[in-house]
Amino acid sequence: MKLRLILCCLLLSLGSIWAKDDVRKASEALIKRVIPEKAASFKVETIQAEDGKDRFEIESKGSKIILRGNNGVSVASALYHYLKYYCNAHMSWNGDNLNLPSRLPKVPEKVACPTAFDHRVYLNYCTVSYTMAWWDWERWQREIDWMAMHGINMPLAVIGQEAVWQNTLRRFKMNDDEIRTFLVGPAFQAWQWMTNIETYGGPLPQSWIDSHKELGQQILERQRELGMTPILQSFTGFVPIKLKEKYPEARIKDKNRWCNAFTATVQLDPLDPLFKEMGQAFLEEQQKLYGTNHIYAADPFHEGAAPSNEKSYLEAVGKVIWEVASGFDPEAIIAMQTWSLREAIARTFPQDRLLLLDLGGWNVEKFDSFWNYPYVAGVLHNYGGRVYMGGNLPLYAKNAHELKKNPKGGNIQGIGLFPEAIEHNPVVYELSTEITWMQDAPVLEQWVMDYARARYGKLPQGAEQGWRVLLETVYSDKAGRLPSTESVMCARPALNIQKVAANGDLSRPYSTSRLWDAVNYFLQASDDLKASDTYRYDLVDVMRQCLSDLSLPLQKQITKAYQSGDNEKLQQAGDQFLTLIDDFDRLLGTRSTFLLGKWIKEARQWGTTDEEKDLYEWNARTLVTVWGPKHPSAHLFEYSNRQWAGLMKSYYKPRWEKFISYLKVQPKGEWRYDEQYIRKSLAERPALDASDFYTRLTNWEYEWAFNKETYPDTPQGNEIEIVKELYAKWLPVMKQVSK
Repeated sequence: MKLRLILCCLLLSLGSIWAKDDVRKASEALIKRVIPEKAASFKVETIQAEDGKDRFEIESKGSKIILRGNNGVSVASALYHYLKYYCNAHMSWNGDNLNLPSRLPKVPEKVACPTAFDHRVYLNYCTVSYTMAWWDWERWQREIDWMAMHGINMPLAVIGQEAVWQNTLRRFKMNDDEIRTFLVGPAFQAWQWMTNIETYGGPLPQSWIDSHKELGQQILERQRELGMTPILQSFTGFVPIKLKEKYPEARIKDKNRWCNAFTATVQLDPLDPLFKEMGQAFLEEQQKLYGTNHIYAADPFHEGAAPSNEKSYLEAVGKVIWEVASGFDPEAIIAMQTWSLREAIARTFPQDRLLLLDLGGWNVEKFDSFWNYPYVAGVLHNYGGRVYMGGNLPLYAKNAHELKKNPKGGNIQGIGLFPEAIEHNPVVYELSTEITWMQDAPVLEQWVMDYARARYGKLPQGAEQGWRVLLETVYSDKAGRLPSTESVMCARPALNIQKVAANGDLSRPYSTSRLWDAVNYFLQASDDLKASDTYRYDLVDVMRQCLSDLSLPLQKQITKAYQSGDNEKLQQAGDQFLTLIDDFDRLLGTRSTFLLGKWIKEARQWGTTDEEKDLYEWNARTLVTVWGPKHPSAHLFEYSNRQWAGLMKSYYKPRWEKFISYLKVQPKGEWRYDEQYIRKSLAERPALDASDFYTRLTNWEYEWAFNKETYPDTPQGNEIEIVKELYAKWLPVMKQVSK
């Protein structure tokens, strides 16, 4: 008996040593990837969590910087804290500043940071399509390092789900051709995993399924090495339409057409025995491929109507989802978004087995403190990958901490980042993640100046003044919960434009003329910061936003000239607007972030045949333009409008040229074009078939998605020189139209 006890203790001790060694090895590997030349200057040590919460420490010992953490995420966060606050270094989607001093600074006093939030969740399903659709392992590896360095410990994991569905459906009478027809194209997978669509953009090639099975396994292996808890998928009853033929006796119900334009999907009735059988098979196949960390996403009827809204039906849905998950995995926890939350479903889950994801951090009052279920308060900062500079930094800095203090703030257990797309506004995401290690909201102005200093390596007066302008304009609390300051250059051409996307926003909750001062200030810092890639990105971005703002009054001049019947003024206003688009395209072409050519090149690289490459290019082009099928009720067009070089000149500009030419030949009298008489889509935008002109335009738009025209996939031109030129050229125009 004593020998058995000694052996058990020895095994436990060895397990602990091995676990600590795994943390050390994973952390050291990350350091070598991020700063290979300085990796030898750091030493990794493991420490225990504090009351079950993650924590990190930083300390100098001799010539070494000691990074301590209870897991790889904590150690990586310690590394980033040191780089930012002791080396004025920075890492982001939009440029890095990792020019470290030859001798790393010592840490005068030990730094100790426990987390205020147990769960730090990352990714919206939409992010996977709007930004990550074409990522390879190299890009994913960098993103996982970014996650760890920014405290993320619970990422959504859906890469490779198509293999799970294939293996599952093979067990239910479907052959591979039928399965690949069910699976959507790569750019639209987010909405299949959210149970909205099937088939669109496919059939999905087998080579994609196989390659992304391997990619998904790589991603999960790395995330787990670093101590993350990936969120896998559960089964919620979404099945292929084809299954109705295979199982005619099963209760498979039609759902509404998503966004009025797509083929209706179907839902397997939770009371049908096939539901549990398929659910069990799905979870088995998923675990075979990807293992488990016992947390599964379930979002039944996301952005859609349930087959029945009867409380008893919804409760049955929740009950069977839980029975399937917990029957397969007794440790299962369900993660559920509050975007389309139904109380009758949610409250069927045990209190400690449901984690609610409040994507925007604004639903706690609406849902009665989430009935005391644990939840994370998120930041939802972007729709559709639209390009704009902005965000409510004061709100993002304080919201989660205020909810923790608020008696009506519910059982908040964490924070989350849930943008529909990333690779923009890096300041928003740095702030929204750094509160992980803060016990209260930061003093915002000081935090922003520290951020800018780390981003550039130093903070000359011009850059500091520029950031103060940004704080009082695009990043102020006037930005609202979710800004979406679109440009009419990207709009479906019309005289009176209220929105570009159906849920977009053309308002400017700041002084647009004041923002031009930020460009001037940033230019004043160009001699000091010209070698900084991060500075060059920010300079282009603020100039881009100024020109985007300017497009609004210039488009109104076209409308005014047309309505006055003055064709000479219409010609002048049209020429000026089209010149702005040309200059805008040239500015965007200086940065890889804003290149259509890069997006298309990355899509085509996944193809193993010309046919596959062409399919992926069609997916890439369609998503950022017409989005969905050509249908009279379509309204998703322009949802993912992008201010990208190549797209501006080849897609948006020709549309405006066609519209301006159409206006110029309009007759006088009752047959003259008048928008009040055309059919409208959502947000008063001209419908696809609003008139003969718009029908022709629609046909051209859909044909554009099949084009094979190539565009630059690497940056062209000198950012600083082009910004100087465009600032001097367009500033007088801004002043004139602002009078």
